Amino acid sequence: MKKSPMKRRKSVIAVFVVLIVLLALLSIVPLLYRLITGPGVKTEALNDSGAAAASVPVDGAWEIVEGKNPNITSVGFTFSEILPGDERVTSGSTGYVTGAAQISDDTLTSATVEVDMNQLTTDRDVRDVNMKDKLFETSKFPISTFILTEPVDVSQLPEDGTAGEIDVAGKLTIKDHSEPVEARFQALRDGELLVVSGTVEINREDFGVHSPDLIAAKIAETGTVDIRLSFAKTGK
Repeated sequence: MKKSPMKRRKSVIAVFVVLIVLLALLSIVPLLYRLITGPGVKTEALNDSGAAAASVPVDGAWEIVEGKNPNITSVGFTFSEILPGDERVTSGSTGYVTGAAQISDDTLTSATVEVDMNQLTTDRDVRDVNMKDKLFETSKFPISTFILTEPVDVSQLPEDGTAGEIDVAGKLTIKDHSEPVEARFQALRDGELLVVSGTVEINREDFGVHSPDLIAAKIAETGTVDIRLSFAKTGK
């Protein structure tokens, strides 16, 4: 039985309506993605501008403190978010970091760092929730850690308020997955403070950090853990 001209006309109109809706959705998805994403909050490298000459011996026990601008203690991450036709870098950070270090005879002999993953923030509340619930599962794995595994010679660090470099090796643990890591860090003796910063390249899959099934964005497998720590002396 043939359709009447009126029914055929309605069918054609319905098809056009569906196509228009689909095209509208396709155009809105990138817009919504841009609205809920941004560059995030990155932990930048230390800045030795305006730093004072060292005023305390480097040997002794040190603990992580808040520090002072521009070298406030902060740890975070940086990854690329990938959308068809678009790629951007995003970061998250937290200042909720604790830890300690011991230096003896100009050698860093031990260091531990603990990061409260529940306090990570980006620049978008929606992304913060997804990051904690789906990526890092912070309700199950609230703490990430770094433990120094090899001694570090700090005898050549400048004492005049300028930054030097040290090579650091350790064990990084995220979501109860531990991997050996190595990186070159900047180190600065600033008055009574010791400041270190660096980026550690990682593959998130090594730490059980899997990309959620998002419609709009995918997260690159490789990224960095960004570190800036200020230490103060606790004893000789």
